[in-house]
Amino acid sequence: MTRARLDKLFTVLIAGVLAGLALAVAALPAALVFGIGFSALAAPYSELPNTLRTPPTPQRSNLYANDGTTLITSFYQEDRVDVPLADVAPVMRQAVIAAEDTRFHEHSGVDLRGVVRAFTVNRGAGETRQGASTLTMQYVRNVLSNDPRLSERQRAAATELTTARKIQEMRYALALERELTKDEILARYLNIAYFGAGAYGVAAASRRYFSKPPAELTLAEAALLAGLVRSPHTDDPINGDADAALARRAYVLDRLVESGQVPAEAADRARAEQLKLRPSQTPNDCTAVPAEHNDWGLFCDWFTRWWNAQPAFGATVDERQLTLRRGGFSIVSSLDPAVQRATTEQVRRIYSVDDRRAAPTAVVQPGTGRVLAMAVNRNYGVAANPAGQKNHPNTVNQLVAGGGAIEGYQAGSTFKVFTMLAALESGLPLSTEFDAPERIVTDYSASGAASCDGYWCPRNATDLMDGRHTMWTAFGESVNTYFAWLTERVGADRVVEMAERLGIVFRSADDARLARHGAREWGPFTLGVSATTPLDLAGAYAAVAAEGSWCAPLPVVSIADAAGRPVAAARPHCRQAVDADVARAAADAARCAVGDQSMYRECDGGTAEGLRRQLGRPVAGKTGSSDGYATETVVAFTPQLAVASIAANPDDPRDAVGQRVQAQLVEAVGEVLAFALRDEPVRDFVPPSETTAFRLTGARAGN
Repeated sequence: MTRARLDKLFTVLIAGVLAGLALAVAALPAALVFGIGFSALAAPYSELPNTLRTPPTPQRSNLYANDGTTLITSFYQEDRVDVPLADVAPVMRQAVIAAEDTRFHEHSGVDLRGVVRAFTVNRGAGETRQGASTLTMQYVRNVLSNDPRLSERQRAAATELTTARKIQEMRYALALERELTKDEILARYLNIAYFGAGAYGVAAASRRYFSKPPAELTLAEAALLAGLVRSPHTDDPINGDADAALARRAYVLDRLVESGQVPAEAADRARAEQLKLRPSQTPNDCTAVPAEHNDWGLFCDWFTRWWNAQPAFGATVDERQLTLRRGGFSIVSSLDPAVQRATTEQVRRIYSVDDRRAAPTAVVQPGTGRVLAMAVNRNYGVAANPAGQKNHPNTVNQLVAGGGAIEGYQAGSTFKVFTMLAALESGLPLSTEFDAPERIVTDYSASGAASCDGYWCPRNATDLMDGRHTMWTAFGESVNTYFAWLTERVGADRVVEMAERLGIVFRSADDARLARHGAREWGPFTLGVSATTPLDLAGAYAAVAAEGSWCAPLPVVSIADAAGRPVAAARPHCRQAVDADVARAAADAARCAVGDQSMYRECDGGTAEGLRRQLGRPVAGKTGSSDGYATETVVAFTPQLAVASIAANPDDPRDAVGQRVQAQLVEAVGEVLAFALRDEPVRDFVPPSETTAFRLTGARAGN
C-alpha cells in the first residue's frame, strides 16, 4: 500500500473517530467508536448518492408576460432560484467561507483541525459549544434534508445528530470533494443554504433583504447574509432579532480581516453602517400578482388549470403542482400586457367592477391557440363580497375560461357557425337557398314556449328576415328559421359534433348528457342554447380564421426547465379540424355579419354592420342573443386574431342583460381588435373555391 494511500486512510479514520467523539460530547467506548467509524468509512466512494451528485433542490418557477421579462408571479414551496458562482459578488463568497469554514480551500471535505478543536472545547465544557462541520459537510446535510423524494421521517433520519450519521456525512463530504471542484461546491452551498425570512439560496436572500441581485452585494450586506446561515430562524433581521444579526455581521467581518481578505479599515466602515434593509417579498401564486395588475389574476389562474392538465408534469394534479413549485421553470406566458390592459378597459366601460353583470372576454391567436388576454370586470381575489353577491366585485372563479363552479353562458346565434360548417362539409354550398318563413315547425320534439304541438318551432327576430336566403345572407342577418331548416338537412348530431371538434366543452351536466345521448334530437343547439365560454368561443372562431386548424387554447409561449432546456408542452397543439376550403367558406359568410363584403359580393346586411368601418380592415364575426336577451355575445376575427365577449349575469342567468348592450359589445370588440392589430399588416381572408361557394358536391373532407 502506498504512503499516500496510508495517509489518506489514516486521515479518514481519525476524522471519523474524532467527529464521533465531538458529537457525542461524552466519550464513547473506544471499541464502539472505532467500530462505527471503520465500517462507515470503509464503504467505497462509488456509493456516493446521486442526490449529492445532482441535488434535487426545490426552486421557484417564474411566470412572465409574453415579453419574457415582466413578472406575473412565482410559484414555490421554498423561495429559491439557482445562480452560477459568477453571478455572486466575490465579497459574498469570501464572507460565507469566513463565517462557516475558514479553511475551506485547504481541507479535502473534513477539517481535522476543526474536529480536534471542537472535540477539545466541547469535552472541556461538558456540552456542545463548537461544531466541526465543514462547508462541504453542511452542503451534504442540506441536500439530504431537502431531498423531495424522501418522506419527512426519512429526511429526519438522514440528518439526525448521531455519531454514525456524522461519520457518514464526513464520508460523503470526502467523496464529494473528489468529484467536484471547490468552486462547484461553494456554488451549490450558496444555492441551497437557508438565510431566513423564507429565502433559500443567496439569490433569493439578496432579493428578500436588499432587493438586489447577489452580484451587487456590498461588504456590509454580504457579511450580514453570511452571518445568518448559522441561526436563520432567530437571527433574521426582518422577523427575528436584528441585534443578533448585526452581532453576527461583526463576527463575519472580524473573520474576513483575520483571514487577510478584507482590510481592517474596510471592515470598520462596514461595521459602522446602520442596518439598511430594503426587504421585498417574492410573489407566490396567482393571488400575489402585482396589485396594479390585478386583472392578470384570472389569466394566471387559467394557466395553473392548464398546467394541472398536462401529463408531462406528473401523473396526478398533486404531482404536477409539486413540479411547478419545485422545478425552477422559467415560463413565458402568452399574456400581452398591453392587449390585456386595452381589453380590461373596454370591458369596464360596459360594466363596472361592482355591477352584478359581467362581460368576460378572451383574445386568441389563430394558428397557435395562444391567449393574449382574458378580461372581466371583477377584482381577482378572495376578499369577501357583500351578502348575496357571490361573484362581485371579488372572485377567483374562472368567468372567462369556465371550470369549477362556472359552466358558461348561452351564446345565442354565434353557434350557427357550427351548423354552417357541418352543412358545407356535407357538400352543401354557400349558395344553398331556402325560402325562410317567419316561423318553422321542425321534426325535433320540444316543449314550452318554443313548442308547436310538441315540436320545436323557432321564429325569426323580425318578419323582415322572411324570404329567400343563402348561407351568406342567412348568417349575416341571423335568420333562425334558415338555420333550423339547415340543421334538419345536415343532422343535429353532426352540428353538435362539429362544435366539439372546434373546442366547445359541455361543462353543464345537462348539456353533456344531450351531447352524448340526445344529439340527434338537439335541434335548438344551432341557436346557442348550450352553455359555453368566451375562451371556447374565441378558440372555435380562431379555427375558422386559421383555415380550419383548431389549436387547443394555450397560455404559454415557452417553458424552460431549471437547466434552461425547452419543455415540449409549451408547443401549440393544433389539428386540421375541418377542410381548409370549408373554413374559408365559413369565414366568407361571416364577413356579412359585421358589415364586410364576401369575396363573391353575396352579403346583404348584417347584425353588426359598423364593425368593418370601425376596424378599417377585413373582418368577420357573429353576434348572438339568447332567449329574452338574457345574454348577448359578439365574436369577431381577422386572419391574425379572434375576440369573443359575452354579457351575462354569472350568478343568475334569469337576469337578462337586454339587447342594448350588444352595440356596446360590438364597439368594445372592435376597439380591442384595432389596438391589438395596430402594428400588424392588413391581411385579407383567402376566398373559398367556386365549388364550395356555388356547387353541390359530395362530402368535403381532407387536409
